[in-house]
Amino acid sequence: MNPLASISGLATEASRRPIGWQVQLRVDYVVNKVMQTHRGQSEDAVKQAIQDQLRVYGVVPNNRQVSQYATAISALPQLPPTG
Repeated sequence: MNPLASISGLATEASRRPIGWQVQLRVDYVVNKVMQTHRGQSEDAVKQAIQDQLRVYGVVPNNRQVSQYATAISALPQLPPTG
């Protein structure tokens, strides 16, 4: 009978990623999406949009981080309408 192959090689790729990398991908996606639709609006509107979208993707928002994103996005000029 041959010895079983080691499964440690399969886990090496996943173990190179930091903990929470999937959450950060979701946060990045939501912030980029909100940046396209809410730039130049009030901080409160941007903050609410970020929090709502993060909850849709199952992420519990970090209030300090959301506030920082909202401040930056609300300071951006609005995009001109396309079409």
